[in-house]
Amino acid sequence: MADLWQEAMDHAVAVARKAGEIVRHAVHNDMKVLCKSSSVDLVTKTDQKVEQLIIDSVKEKFPKHGFIGEESVAAGEPCVLSDNPTWIVDPVDGTTNFVHGYPFVAVCIGFAVNKTLEFGVVYSCIEDKMYTARRGKGAFCNGDPLQVSDQKEINQSIIATEFGSNRDPEVVDVIFSNMRKILCLPVHGIRGAGSAAINMCMVASGCVEAYYEIGIHCWDIAAAAVIVEEAGGVLMDFEGGPMDLMSRRIIAANNKTIAERIVNEIKAYPAIRDDAPL
Repeated sequence: MADLWQEAMDHAVAVARKAGEIVRHAVHNDMKVLCKSSSVDLVTKTDQKVEQLIIDSVKEKFPKHGFIGEESVAAGEPCVLSDNPTWIVDPVDGTTNFVHGYPFVAVCIGFAVNKTLEFGVVYSCIEDKMYTARRGKGAFCNGDPLQVSDQKEINQSIIATEFGSNRDPEVVDVIFSNMRKILCLPVHGIRGAGSAAINMCMVASGCVEAYYEIGIHCWDIAAAAVIVEEAGGVLMDFEGGPMDLMSRRIIAANNKTIAERIVNEIKAYPAIRDDAPL
């Protein structure tokens, strides 16, 4: 019997690589910038072009599968994760990086069946690093196995986070308060690549012990979530329970000890769920 999900994953890798070529070309040749919710919530014609490329390619090969895409949702499509095979796509994760030529930009393709993530593909296309994972079969970067750090002491760790696009002063105050608490544990440092998916892949690679953020979307983290878990890491909600893909908040860590320490230190602020009624 054919392995349909492996066939889908192979297709995801191929289309992600093709999309990455478009992104690399656009960095030097096509930088028309638009705004979505605010002047710092950016989208480009490349985001839209890449998402359409992925959707058209997948629909041709897997016509019965569903989609959740960042730009499709922005255009009014519903963000609903059903039991049907569903592709969860962020065409350019790190759009602000892309606009400024900052070299951490990823094409992200996650795939879920029965609301369970089956595989993830994160192509850091400027770096030419292809991160892949399939549930139960390990995580890889350019074919080499990934393994999270074995560090159990948070004061010997690097923690990643981001500022997001919300510039409400009260939200910004919470973000800085959380960072201060983490920094003063103390930790070795706080880092941020400007891409949720790449931050999570750094956790999977073992060079960062944890990543946390509020305000991200399901398409930012779906693909990388599989990669973190298959590299031996854990995914957790800000309240200590399992990650809820639609909750717009995540802690991805190398182990439960460090994840729970972050839970105990940081404060959440409200963010409307991805699957909230419009």
